[in-house]
Amino acid sequence: WHLWGSLLGLQVLAYNRHTYETVAQHLVITVIPAPDGEPPYQGEFLVGNRNVEELLPAAAREIFLQATADVWERDDLRVINVTSALDRGGRVPLPIEGRKEGVYVKVGSRGAFSPCLVSAASPQSRFRCSLGQQPLASCYDSFAPHLTIRWCNLTLLQVWPSPTTPGPVWGPGVLDEGGDFQPPTEVAPRDLLPGYLVTLLVPLAVAALLCLLLGHLMCCRREGV
Repeated sequence: WHLWGSLLGLQVLAYNRHTYETVAQHLVITVIPAPDGEPPYQGEFLVGNRNVEELLPAAAREIFLQATADVWERDDLRVINVTSALDRGGRVPLPIEGRKEGVYVKVGSRGAFSPCLVSAASPQSRFRCSLGQQPLASCYDSFAPHLTIRWCNLTLLQVWPSPTTPGPVWGPGVLDEGGDFQPPTEVAPRDLLPGYLVTLLVPLAVAALLCLLLGHLMCCRREGV
C-alpha cells in the first residue's frame, strides 16, 4: 500500500491455486479525519467468540454498539478500530468447530465511562483476573449470549487532545515579497602562502629525517663499519 496525503492506495493480489491465475485490483481510499476529532473516552473490548471478518459488516458493528451502549450508558458511541487478536500476539485457534480467533473492538465516546466499566477495569478486578476469577461487574452483561466479552482484557483509555503545532516563524533570512537581495559584505583577502608552505614543508622535512635515519641504520650500522 502507498499513502499520498489523505489518499490510501491499496493493491489487492489474488491467485487461483489450481490454475495459478493471478488477478490484481487497485483501490484508492480517501482518508478523512473525523470532523469533531478523536473521542476523548475510548474502550477496547475483546470479543472471544468472533473472527475479525464477522465484525466488519455494518450490521454486526451496529449490534455490538447497541450492546456497548447499554453497558456504557451512552448513545453517542462509534467504532474506532477492529483488530484481530492474532495481530496482538494471540494464538491461532485449534481447528475445532466453535473456536474463534478473537477480535479487539475499540469504541469511543464523548461521555465518561460508566461505573460498570470503571469497576471492570479497576485494580481489584485485575487482581481477581490474576487469580483466575471473574472481574467485578456492577451491571448486566448485555453482550451475552451472542457476544462473549473477555472482561479481563478490557482497556479504558482517556485521550487528551494534542496541542496544535505552531506555524513556521519566518527569520531574517527569508525575503519579504518584493524585497531586494542584499549580498553579504566582501571578506578581506587572506594570505594562504604560509599555510601552504607549512602543509607542504613539514611532511617533506619529516620524510627527509626518516630517510636519513633509515640510511644510517642500513649503511653505517652494519658489522665491520
